[in-house]
Amino acid sequence: MSAPRRVRKAVQPVAGLGTRFLPGTKSLPKEMLNLVDRPLIDYVVAEAHEAGIEHIVFVTGRNKGAIEDYFDHAYELEDTLLSKGKTDIAKELQDALPAPGAMSFVRQQRPQGLGHAVWCARDVIGDEPFAVLLPDEVMQGKPGCLSQLVETYAARGGNIIAVEPVDRADAHRYGIVALAEPMDADGAAAMSGMVEKPAGEPPSLFRISGRYILQPQIFAELERQEPGAGGEIQLTDAMAGLQARQPFTAKAFAGRSHDCGDKLGYLTATFAFALDRPEFAEALRSRLRGLLETD
Repeated sequence: MSAPRRVRKAVQPVAGLGTRFLPGTKSLPKEMLNLVDRPLIDYVVAEAHEAGIEHIVFVTGRNKGAIEDYFDHAYELEDTLLSKGKTDIAKELQDALPAPGAMSFVRQQRPQGLGHAVWCARDVIGDEPFAVLLPDEVMQGKPGCLSQLVETYAARGGNIIAVEPVDRADAHRYGIVALAEPMDADGAAAMSGMVEKPAGEPPSLFRISGRYILQPQIFAELERQEPGAGGEIQLTDAMAGLQARQPFTAKAFAGRSHDCGDKLGYLTATFAFALDRPEFAEALRSRLRGLLETD
């Protein structure tokens, strides 16, 4: 079997309105909310680059210009930092910039679902496999979640979906996969199906976790996909259609996901990432203990 084509491009859908974080997201994209000292989107981009992604396509909407500006030079800020002798910070900002032409921004215009957002990137992706990273899901793990998926893809090819265990009571909130076999020692298993937000008994207790490697034929499925759950074009439905012709593998990644589209999940992620930083960990633990003792 020949090696699968390398995954060079990734799609990040960032057109959502962030209504669960209003009024904070009235003028600031939710993807730009800070997680410790970096915006959420920065963590997801870093995960993509670690996995070897060379080009990222952001699917945006109105009032998302701050994301594009973040990945560009801030000349006035950099000049001010240099004039004040803060060369380390200025260099950190400059080193974090993407290579010229390594990012594209396309508009979704109207929120019609995740599947529609991915379809909007079709002309930039072209006829090659690509990754999808949902910026609401911020992952902790070494190597990163997408790097783990790329490793599974190199071994199995086809389409790869990151999954993680879910409580039965919460399964109706997520896309759930059905497994055709037990997971192997690396946490990978062929899939027999998937369903978006199952109303009855779920086909498994593994939920889709916001990271995918997909073949370009998914765009044809999305082109003819009828609206599904919530009246939107669901990526899960299109993947279920493509599975009739191509293999899908579920990969249980080693690490932890944080749903930063949810207030409690965002707060949990803030503490988790801060505790992972040596310069904050000890002092933060002490302050948290103080708060809990006060309660």
